[in-house]
Amino acid sequence: MFSGFIFDLVGKHHAILMMTVVIGTLFIWLNVRGAEVTGKTENALTLSKIAVLCIFMYFGFEKFFAAPQQNLHSLLPFFPKGVGGVLVAMGLTFIAFEGYDLIATVAEEIKNPERNIPRATFIALAVAVTIYLLILFVSLSAIHPPGTTAWQFLGEFKETAIVKAAEEFMPAIGVAVIVFGGLLSTMSALNATVMAASRVAFSMGRDMWLPRRIAAIHAQRRTPHIAILVTGLILLVMALTLPIEAVGSAASLIFLLTFAMVNLSVIVLRRKYPEIPRKYRVPFYPYVPLIGFSFNIFLALYQFSFQPVAWYVTVGWIAAGVLLYYAVFEKRAAAIEPQVLLPRVAGTTEEQPSVLVALHNPSNVETLLDLARPVARQRGLRVVAVSVVAVPRQMPIHEGLRFAQHREPLLHQAQRHAAENHFEISTDLVIAHHVSDGILAAASQHNADVLVMGWKGYTNARDRVFGEIADNVIRYAPCDLLLLKSGKEPHITTCLFPTAGGPNAKLAAEVLSSLSKHSKLNITATYVVPPGATDEQRSEGMEWMTATLEAHDLPPDLFDEQHLIESKSIAGGIAKASRDFDLVVIGAAKEPFFRKVLFGEIPEKVARFSPTSVLVVKKYEGAVKSLLKRILG
Repeated sequence: MFSGFIFDLVGKHHAILMMTVVIGTLFIWLNVRGAEVTGKTENALTLSKIAVLCIFMYFGFEKFFAAPQQNLHSLLPFFPKGVGGVLVAMGLTFIAFEGYDLIATVAEEIKNPERNIPRATFIALAVAVTIYLLILFVSLSAIHPPGTTAWQFLGEFKETAIVKAAEEFMPAIGVAVIVFGGLLSTMSALNATVMAASRVAFSMGRDMWLPRRIAAIHAQRRTPHIAILVTGLILLVMALTLPIEAVGSAASLIFLLTFAMVNLSVIVLRRKYPEIPRKYRVPFYPYVPLIGFSFNIFLALYQFSFQPVAWYVTVGWIAAGVLLYYAVFEKRAAAIEPQVLLPRVAGTTEEQPSVLVALHNPSNVETLLDLARPVARQRGLRVVAVSVVAVPRQMPIHEGLRFAQHREPLLHQAQRHAAENHFEISTDLVIAHHVSDGILAAASQHNADVLVMGWKGYTNARDRVFGEIADNVIRYAPCDLLLLKSGKEPHITTCLFPTAGGPNAKLAAEVLSSLSKHSKLNITATYVVPPGATDEQRSEGMEWMTATLEAHDLPPDLFDEQHLIESKSIAGGIAKASRDFDLVVIGAAKEPFFRKVLFGEIPEKVARFSPTSVLVVKKYEGAVKSLLKRILG
């Protein structure tokens, strides 16, 4: 009875469907076995498929060259359905070119991905386009069906057209080979789809956009076995129950929309994260991604006139995904804690306060340590140098240990500098998905009283002030912060100290005091007044500056000079005056109204536009306030 129900469900094509189940199950099992087995199987299938197509082209060209002038007439008219027909064909056959994007989908399992993914993508496209063009040329020019044209004859048989073409110019055994090649092609596509789609599901599960269980890794085989099984089951259900034309049209439409978003994402990522190193950069940016986005959207919209059902299915599928995301998975994804691997430093405890130095650029390791050393001595703290290994978000955090060697030279450089200058430091290597998370975790673990880090001096991102890493650290650092933009002068002998009071100015004065005790430093205090200031305004400015310095308990002999700067812009005046100094030390302004401004408009502009080294300091605002900022902001 049950078997009768099954056969009624699958209908007259039950033999084909049962074969689909057997082959689908086989490739799901191969994917569970591991990427290496899957890759070898895919290579064997692809090479066999290409061999079959080469046999087809050999017999086709043999038939073509027997009477080339006559056979060329089969290609006319070149656009029998006009440009509209070409556009429809482009939209429907887009899925045939989709295979190359699977290369990027499995990037985690590719050796040297920065080099190999672009190369493999272009090679795959070149091979596929060449083979498609040759197959089309042979299929259209080497057959002469009676009473009809070649393109009409082939269009009537749809997916079996290549078999009908083979019957025209290949022996019987050749036709059987082509049928076998079609089976190989289907198997190859199924194998690659299971592999790629399961990796997408695995990544979404890891980011909590799907149930977390889908991100499970097999203990022995190291494959996302749950994601593979779930993906394979969905593919089998679709293959057994849905009409192939509707599925193919909807799939091609979804890929058109996906590729349109990919082109748009290139522009967004370039503008939002310009500091990310990119081994491959799209040529003629932004024109190429804009053209790609426009063409993909145009083809997708044009497809509605031919296959509106595909649009209905696609819109319904996207709507269901959006609804699930905002109803369930967005909150889960937002609740993920930053993942950081931070080993303890031998011989230290969390209770021992420290001056933490975040190292990233080899050129300023010594400068940052020379800044941290006197501050640590004045406060009676230890110095800890850390460097963060950034692990791609899609990679498990412990896998970052493989990249530790890229950051260890920074710590060795710090240790050598400390030994040469006779002071002690501890070093630590932190592994995190985001550098800022690693720095903040290290500051918490090492009970940092002061955090010292560098900044390159600019960022091109519109929604960033100092860059993604520095912005996050500035907002959430659980300690006093010293942010240094290194200038051209390797040795600092003169310093400009603009001050107008406030807790951050007091911290800046403390840092200056510690630096002056460590080495001979000529410090000039300054205050900005309007251009053409009256004697009364200048007198008030000097009195304010003197009162500020006295309020911070700074000895008069600490400053070699006190003078006023005349300028319409406070930041512009300080930046211009800084040209005659090696270093500018400036405190952050009071908490600004706009959240985007981190240090206050004046310190940020001075740090950005001053041609010399700039040290911006920010006093820790307290655990409660910092926690509220992180929760609300």
